Amino acid sequence: MKENIHPEYKPVKIVCACGNVIETGSTKEDIHVEICSKCHPFFTGKQKLVDTGGRVDRFKRRFGMENEGK
Repeated sequence: MKENIHPEYKPVKIVCACGNVIETGSTKEDIHVEICSKCHPFFTGKQKLVDTGGRVDRFKRRFGMENEGK
């Protein structure tokens, strides 16, 4: 590796809006994020599942295509 061209890799703290602190290494200063794995709905199991059943039928009813294709 060439000397004096690489950024300095140092330990930093990533701070989430929920208060969670993660220590890691980076070339940037301390990092502030809005959401992390402790508060993200996907990882906490509180994710709201969207009911997609009947979307095609609702579309066909809306545009009068109920009997087409039969």
